[in-house]
This record gives sequence, C-alpha cells and structure tokens, in this order.
Amino acid sequence: MPSTSLSEQSLSIEFLDSMEQLSVTEWQQLNHFDNPFMRREFLLALEQSGAASARGGWQPLHMVLRDELGLVAFMPLYLKNHSYGEYVFDWSWADAYDRYGLDYYPKLVSAIPYTPSQSNRVLVRNGIQLKDLNQSIFNAIKDKAEQLEASSWHLLFPTEEENQLFETAGTITRLNCQFHWFNTDGWQDFEQFLGSFSARKRKSVRKERQKIGQQNLSLTRILGEDITQEQLDHFYHCYHITYMQRGRKGYLNKDFFQRLIKTMPEQIMLVMADYQPTIDSETQPIDLPEKQAVAAALFFYDQKSLYGRYWGSRVEADCLHFEACYYQGLEFCFEKGLEHFDPGTQGEHKISRGFRPIITSSNHWLAEAGFQQAVEQFALEEAEHTYSYAEQAETLLPFKQE
Repeated sequence: MPSTSLSEQSLSIEFLDSMEQLSVTEWQQLNHFDNPFMRREFLLALEQSGAASARGGWQPLHMVLRDELGLVAFMPLYLKNHSYGEYVFDWSWADAYDRYGLDYYPKLVSAIPYTPSQSNRVLVRNGIQLKDLNQSIFNAIKDKAEQLEASSWHLLFPTEEENQLFETAGTITRLNCQFHWFNTDGWQDFEQFLGSFSARKRKSVRKERQKIGQQNLSLTRILGEDITQEQLDHFYHCYHITYMQRGRKGYLNKDFFQRLIKTMPEQIMLVMADYQPTIDSETQPIDLPEKQAVAAALFFYDQKSLYGRYWGSRVEADCLHFEACYYQGLEFCFEKGLEHFDPGTQGEHKISRGFRPIITSSNHWLAEAGFQQAVEQFALEEAEHTYSYAEQAETLLPFKQE
C-alpha cells in the first residue's frame, strides 16, 4: 500500500456485503455533506428492499477503511453482472469484450444504484484528506477485481475533486452532460426568475403553467413527514406507469419508498396532481368522472439542493410533466432558499426552462491493458463532442441577452 499521512500499520481495508455491518456509531464518524443519496438510510433501504442485492445484479461489497481510531473512509461498491441502472452507458464496451471472447461481467461499480446524481462517492472522517487515500483505495480495488475475476471498476457521478484524484491514480475520465438550475442572480421567487427570460420564452412558460388550471388540475407539495400511505400508494402506482410505458418494470419496489418515508422524511418532498371536473364545462379536458389524484413526482433535498427523481401520471395532460417535475420544484427552491436544482438526467427540453448544461464525469479502469487504451481514446473523442454539445446548449438558454 502506498505511503499516506495515516499510519501504514494501523490502516486496514475491508469489503462489507451489507450496510448493516456498518454501525450507526461508526457511520457518524464520517463527514456526510448532507447529500440524501449517500445517507446510510438510503443505501440500507436499497439493500433491505432487495433493489440492491446479488439477485438484482447489485451485490454490495462496500469498501471501508479503518485505523485505531475507528472508521476512516467509506465508498459504496457493488459487484455487477449487468449495466442496468447506472446511466453511464458501457454496453458497447461489453460487446467489444464479447467479440474478443472475454467476459466483461462481473464488474465493480461505485455508484448510488439507479441514481444519476453527482455527489461525494467517498466519505471520510473529519481531519482526513481524500488525497491521502485515493491511491490506496484504487490499489485495493484492483486487487479485489483480480480476486473476483472482475473486468473493471467504474466510479459514477463523483465530485470534481474525486474525479481528478482517481484520474491521477490511474483511471480514465469520461464526460457527460446534464441540465441543472442554479440561482445565479439571487432570484427571490418564480416571477423574478421568469423576469430574466426573453419576452417570448417568458410568455411560453406562463402559457404552460396556465394550461394546468385550464385542464382542471391542481398541484400540492407535501413534505415527507406529512405523506400518507394513500398518497405513497398513488405515487408508487404512477411511478410504475412510467416504466410500463417503456415496456419494463420499475427498478424500485414500494418497500423501498416506505422505508425512506420512515427513516429520512426530512429530506423528501412529494408533488401531487389532482383533477377536479367542473359541472359547467361543456367538454372536460380529461375524461374522468370525479375528483381524484392523477400524477405524482418525488423529490429529495438537502440544505443547498433539490433533486428530482421519480415521476408518473395516470393521464395524458398537456404540460403536466413540466409543472410537476420542474416548475413545482423551482417554487420549492425559492420557498426553501435552495441554490441548486438537479432534475435528473437527460432532457433537452429543460434548457428552454432555465436549466443550464453542466459537465458530469465518471472514472473507469479496465484490467485488460488493450481495452484500457481503447477506452481512453474513446473517452477523449467523446469528450470533444460533449463539450461541443454543452456549448451549443448554452446558446439555447431562455435568458435575456446582455
């Protein structure tokens, strides 16, 4: 193990097959950065609900570092036999391995399952610097990969610091583009934010929001501790509809969401959309006989950011997705004083609504030297296209030109 500022004799590295093996007392030794997806409760709910399990292809092998004072660092780690639920797509790499008669699976992945959101992937104890640990972590990962006959290791959606440190240690950086909102000008409310748009774009957003009332729809934001079982059941039904429309089943089950509502409600917000038919309307925009909930979107938040994650609707309603997933989220950001809104991966339609392109990264190491070189070249060429795409997206933002 390379030398670090920590004692070589006392530093040990272990791999845990469950978050349950890491006590709450130990966990509290780490600096958690307030991110909801790197909470012990979130990772444990994934495991206990079966969403992150060997059967589902996400076998936990979490890495922990300890010394004589206790826990030094934690990094989520999974042994995977597929590439689903990652959102950094490497299917072509797996195909290339197969063509050469090599096994791409299993592979090692450090990520939050089914969650393409950038945040710390290594939590460290206060007073410890990741730069003193990154090479040791990487070397231990390579040893574990050899032991398990895993083809590779993939660190998905890390922070910029983590990306740079593990790139220095010997991994390849791959870039992607997402669209996030930032309160760059200190806007106090939605109307002030909208005032920064060009007249045409501002008018377009107002029309979209007006269509909600014109379709007899109303939306309500509900904090986690106030979410009822009936509302959670409705949300889960809508969540599954989104996946069924794509011809497959949702990754997450109701037990997962129920555990989150119970263990970390203070970082959850639910948007509910209700339909109310009117007696005097000659034609109803939505063909439903009585008042009822028709759509829902589930968000997470911390002290600075809002994270849009899951959505679904039982009806086809014009602009309902934009209202539930973006505009209600922005209203919540202003209400809570949040500076940043990560609405989820992909979606160029976010640009015209004030979400800026940002570059996210991932780190990759492949045990086969020839494939490592090929992927490195691929990542360099892909990065040029990603930067160009982000620059073009910037020109489509709705804000007034200075």
